[in-house]
Amino acid sequence: MLLSGGGVGDSFDLYWGVLDELRDEKLRVDAHSFAVLISGYWKLRKAEMAVEAFGRMKDYECKPNIAVYNLILNVLVKSDTILLALAVYNMILKSNCGMGADTFNVLIDGLFKSEMIEDALNLYDEMTQRRILPTKITYTVVISGMCKAKRTHDAHRMFELMKTRGCRPDSATYNALLDGFCKCGQIDEAFKLFKSFRADGYNVGIRGFGCLIDGLIKAKRISGAEKLFQQVLDAGLVPDIILYTIMMRGLTELGRMEDATNMLRDMIGKGVMPDTRCYNVLIKGFCDLGLLDEARSLELEISQHNQFPNSCTYTILICGLCRNGLLGEAQEIFNGMEKLNCSPSVVTFNALIDGLCKAAKVDEARLMLHKMEIGKNPSLFLRLSQGTDRVLDSASLHKKVETLVESGLIHKAYKLLIQLADSGVVPNIKTYNTLINGMCKDGQVDRALKVFEELKHKGHFPDSVTYATLIEGLQRVDREGDAYKLFKHMNENGCKPSASVYKTLMTWSCRRRKTSVAFGLWLEYLRSLAGREGEALKSTEKYFEKGDFEMAVRSLLEMDMKLVDFDSGPYNIWLVGLCQTNRVDVAIRTFSVLEEFNVVVSAPGCVKLIEALCSEGNLGKAVDVFLYTIERGYKLMPRVCNGLLQRLLGSKERAAVAFELLDKMKSVGYDLNSCVHHNTRFLIRHRYSERISENVLSAAR
Repeated sequence: MLLSGGGVGDSFDLYWGVLDELRDEKLRVDAHSFAVLISGYWKLRKAEMAVEAFGRMKDYECKPNIAVYNLILNVLVKSDTILLALAVYNMILKSNCGMGADTFNVLIDGLFKSEMIEDALNLYDEMTQRRILPTKITYTVVISGMCKAKRTHDAHRMFELMKTRGCRPDSATYNALLDGFCKCGQIDEAFKLFKSFRADGYNVGIRGFGCLIDGLIKAKRISGAEKLFQQVLDAGLVPDIILYTIMMRGLTELGRMEDATNMLRDMIGKGVMPDTRCYNVLIKGFCDLGLLDEARSLELEISQHNQFPNSCTYTILICGLCRNGLLGEAQEIFNGMEKLNCSPSVVTFNALIDGLCKAAKVDEARLMLHKMEIGKNPSLFLRLSQGTDRVLDSASLHKKVETLVESGLIHKAYKLLIQLADSGVVPNIKTYNTLINGMCKDGQVDRALKVFEELKHKGHFPDSVTYATLIEGLQRVDREGDAYKLFKHMNENGCKPSASVYKTLMTWSCRRRKTSVAFGLWLEYLRSLAGREGEALKSTEKYFEKGDFEMAVRSLLEMDMKLVDFDSGPYNIWLVGLCQTNRVDVAIRTFSVLEEFNVVVSAPGCVKLIEALCSEGNLGKAVDVFLYTIERGYKLMPRVCNGLLQRLLGSKERAAVAFELLDKMKSVGYDLNSCVHHNTRFLIRHRYSERISENVLSAAR
């Protein structure tokens, strides 16, 4: 009734008029009347009016029933005001309304989407404790949320529990679990699940195939993705825009832009119209290859299909321009976004702050952070950040919303949250990490430490990247003691150091010729992890204490190679460290052990080893390592190549090896004209002349 007939606005006015008459006549206004009103506003996507109607129920002495509560919870969750939804949930608890699964389904879904994972799982537990049986929707929401939190095995257990309790999964449930395993990189497990699902009678549609193809692409198995995509076509299924976009993303990530654009044209030819997200994938592909003109051309093409560039489009272009040193053009796009009614996201700000930092414009980057903080509504920022009930973080904001709701000011609470969302974007920890990194690289470590303290006061929690960046910065300015103090502070504040933090400390220990400290640090990290074999670690430590580094590495590899999360980084750091401390014999033996275990030795590790072997005159081993780099597809800097070639050409007996090496270099794509230095050319000509002379003399005899 509300949405039919003439002017919609008039219909709502008439409806309110009837409610006023009922109130004036002292007649009871039923909760269902407000359910109709709230539902009507929401169908028109007038969330604020729906919330205002809910808030005005008390003016008509009308108490919400569970249907009204569920309606308003849905509005609040879909409007991204989860804090207000939680406050309304507390109202439901106090009202003693009989809640069912629907109430919990809406809230659990909202909490997962707001990345409040533990809160969502706690609410699920609370639901079961209240003896409310989960429905198919509940299980699907929880399975999907667990997968997004990378807890795929917990999600699978929930899936099995669902079946044992007699709740039959539907396609949404199957796809949620399949998608979760694929997105977490567990593609082989996903295919096993896929087979078992089909045995259960799961009918694979485009969505299911899309999950698997996306997983294959994320696992860098593009040929497998292309085969599966062809199977989709052979089965007579019609790919949708999502599946085409997934395939184009896979092609662009490999730099196959011609294939990707051909797929776009093929898609359009089949009547599937591209959307902005599809174009964004292609624009990013061109930007990643530095083909900015092609990227800008596609940006203009978007509007030809009744689509418009969005915040993501401009962010991709800003990243591409910054990466190619075109900061001015990036700033122009950023400044023009507001005129196009396109608000920059936190990712956009982060991209520009990163560009400014890399251009050594740290002060401008700091101002950009400040602009993010105050947003488009400075007066709101000042009002919230001052006074006795200041709002500086999510906890204080949650408390303020609760207070407003308890006072019956639900509409005011909603407006506050929406104003905050509309006033700008809130810097996240990545924003602060980018700025801290820029300051550290610019040598402004004390300033970076000040920003580190600021972010904690503003309710943010430093992560492992924050600490790793600062530790690296302190080491760069030779403040090793402060770096270790920060490392200790990290542990004390409940932020478990990641492998990257330990590797940063190890790298600098090796640079300071403290290889033993570097080895000890990694053993400390391994001891902190669950699932590591204690006895094997003790055995490794004993070898190391005896000075048998080769056996220590072998022992550690025998344990490490069994693990899914094997990391070759520490071994490469040690190899470089051994070269830096002139322990070349140990370094080459370590290299041989790594080769034996098929551990990839990095290009920097190979370079250090080649240089160390050349210094010791062990040219045979140096050539072996250089040949290893050719097999691995590494292209070394001219300085390294010329250093080895000149040493080989310096000896008449080894000149033939140098010529063989030059032939191999040419065959794998080295540009010898630009790579080979003048002095090396002189030696090549000299040795070549000698060979010709010897051949002439030999022929004369």
